[in-house]
Amino acid sequence: MESKKYAIGVDFGTESGRAVLVEVATGREVATAVYAYQNGVIDEALPVEGQRVPLEPDWALQDPQDYIRTFQRTIPQVLAETGVPAEDVIGIGIDFTACTMLPVKADGTPLCMLPEFRSQPHAWVKLWKHHAAQPEADKINATAREMGQPWLQRYGDKISSEWFFSKTLQILDEAPHIYQAADRLIEAADWVVWQLTGVETRNSCTAGYKAIWSKREGFPPNEYFTALDPRLERVVDEKMMRHIIPIGDRAGGLTPQAAEWTGLVAGTAVAIANVDAHVSVPAVTVTEPGRMVMVMGTSICHMVLGEEEHLVPGICGYVEDGIIPGYFGYEAGQSCVGDHFAWFVENCVPAAYEREAQAQGVDLHQLLEQKATRLLPGESGLLALDWWNGNRSVLVDVDLTGLLIGATLATRPEEIYRALIEATAFGTRVIVEAFQDHGVPVDELVACGGLPDKNHLLMQIYADVSGREIKVSASDQAPALGSAMFGAVAAGSEVGGYDTIYAASQAMARLKEHTFKPNPQNQPVYDRLYREYLRLHDTFGRGENNVMKTLKNIRAETRQRANREA
Repeated sequence: MESKKYAIGVDFGTESGRAVLVEVATGREVATAVYAYQNGVIDEALPVEGQRVPLEPDWALQDPQDYIRTFQRTIPQVLAETGVPAEDVIGIGIDFTACTMLPVKADGTPLCMLPEFRSQPHAWVKLWKHHAAQPEADKINATAREMGQPWLQRYGDKISSEWFFSKTLQILDEAPHIYQAADRLIEAADWVVWQLTGVETRNSCTAGYKAIWSKREGFPPNEYFTALDPRLERVVDEKMMRHIIPIGDRAGGLTPQAAEWTGLVAGTAVAIANVDAHVSVPAVTVTEPGRMVMVMGTSICHMVLGEEEHLVPGICGYVEDGIIPGYFGYEAGQSCVGDHFAWFVENCVPAAYEREAQAQGVDLHQLLEQKATRLLPGESGLLALDWWNGNRSVLVDVDLTGLLIGATLATRPEEIYRALIEATAFGTRVIVEAFQDHGVPVDELVACGGLPDKNHLLMQIYADVSGREIKVSASDQAPALGSAMFGAVAAGSEVGGYDTIYAASQAMARLKEHTFKPNPQNQPVYDRLYREYLRLHDTFGRGENNVMKTLKNIRAETRQRANREA
């Protein structure tokens, strides 16, 4: 009797990495292991022994050794727990937050691992939510507009501070010696695949969505980079790679060293890297247009497939074959969702609520959900803007901040909690309507990630505000499952895998039976609240009132003065 075959998906998130062992024939998730990064998100000071190296506001770094430790801890654990023989694991795939990038030497050694660069912030990994490159993003956009660069329209007319060349230019501006010392600048997604296979590859997903590459035109011309900064003229040829490999391809096989880390067999197929949000799309059964996938966690990524090319202002971008072969993959997103609620719970809930939660044996999120569920839409008199971490779509402006309006001395925590949920739902509706208004249909929403199972009130509010039914992934590890599916495709049908991601999705992806349908009684109130949300959105987000940016500037100036005086 032929043994069952398995694939492993490794999902590199913001705070942790996780491996999921999946049965290839059915998509059954056999085991999961999680590694909480030792150094987490580095946003206050570098983890350097013997000295304190503080970071400026809006910095977010990571330690690349945490990624290697993820392989070393999680994969051996799932093998040990299940007793699955290593030879029955036919493929491995990875996904990563993006753009998360780092400078390395020609052999792949991160600069931050070298003693001479360890205390220098620009030598470390810049996490996706590193927002300190906004001046560089502004320059990238202004130069592109002055030169009439056609690629800018593909990205909603704005390149984000989170993306590859914004972070690259910040390194060059603020630490030119780090830029000079780096033989390669690379997405962490591609770097970890390099560590597994011994071969440097560049995937089409991060290149297309985060590094201004397209299947038809490639990267922007050297003339553009020269105009941006003469030192960047040959950045692609000198620090990157023009050979971009489509998602779904095989990157190579595990090296003996990687096999030792993981307990797998040397030569095991490794898939080309992917992005955590995008790899989730086939994992939730979506391989056709009209169904928007929402990956809901600390942030939300919104993805929808289209048969035609459309320009949608303010989205993160679209890439041909970027998510599923044969379609244009459109992406938008919100920077602050789960982070939004976590901030409130950690900073704004009174001790009496903590005691009540403890007495009930629930956490504060669950208690607030219970209390907020008893409220009717509009009952609190509150409205919020969900920009605690800036706005990704459709304003593409990290310098925007949060707003809560309507509070009184009678306002209760659960009312604010619900208003924050509603704000993020309104932000999603803005994105859905932007797609609809510009020729990309969105008929149905499919949710995955950490939030759908944790907060049913949130999901119902999203259905009510959007006016659309929401289906939910059967897997609570959709990115890792999607990565495992691509690992099975990298292995191929000859060894028990699949030859296309379509075939893998049909066999391995599942949705829950329960869905969230809009409540007709709630929709009229939410339509009224949404109109007021749009007024605030445009007033504070489109330049009529720049108080948010003024306050950020005053804060930065004050902190700089305090640091000089310290």
